[in-house]
Parts: sequence; C-alpha cells; structure tokens
Amino acid sequence: MTPLGARLRVLREERGVTLKDMAKALRVSSAYLSALEHGRRGKPTWILLQRIITYFNVIWDEAEELQRLAELSDPKVTIDTGGLAPEATELANRLATDIRRLEPEDLVFLRNEMMRRVGRNGR
Repeated sequence: MTPLGARLRVLREERGVTLKDMAKALRVSSAYLSALEHGRRGKPTWILLQRIITYFNVIWDEAEELQRLAELSDPKVTIDTGGLAPEATELANRLATDIRRLEPEDLVFLRNEMMRRVGRNGR
C-alpha cells in the first residue's frame, strides 16, 4: 500500500464511503481505485487528485497533504546514483534488496533518520 492509498482508505472509512461509490463519483473503475489504494498503480494524475480532493471536500492543509502523499506514492521507484559516492549506490542497492525484510517500525526509523539528516521534518 502506498502513503496515498492508505490515506484514501482512511478517508473512505471515516466517511462510510464504499470503493464502488467513490469510483463512480470520480468516474474511474473500482478496480483502478482499488489498485491505487493497494499500491498496484502509481500516483494518480493531477486531474484525478483534484477530483479526490473535491470529492472529500477537504480543507486546504489536508489537500496539500494529499498532494504530498501522491508525490511519495510511486510504488516502482528508480534511484539514479550516477555521479554520487559509492556508498549511495550501495545504500540504494541494499534497500532495493532488503526492504521487504524490514519491519514497519524499522522503515519509520530509517525514513525519519534520513529526513532529519537532510534537514527536513520526519513526516
């Protein structure tokens, strides 16, 4: 599941909306919406994301959060380490190889540590 997919599911559940009803309102198939929630589809188009924001009638901050989550929700990531230190290539390859073996709390720790070190908050 992607960050956006997890948030969409929470929004649907909080509002008591079925996947089928939401898909119909957004003019997409329920199969597509399910794939989006489960991370089998990449981030939605800008237009679809705007429809989702309108559908849930979210406030400005939450709309920005959905847009941020969409940017972080590509389930098939490519990391170009060309021109970087050898450690960057090693890290990218180790992550690609071992990410499935990490527990959710390990992933949260690694994400937060990376964000701290690059000078951003841990969100």
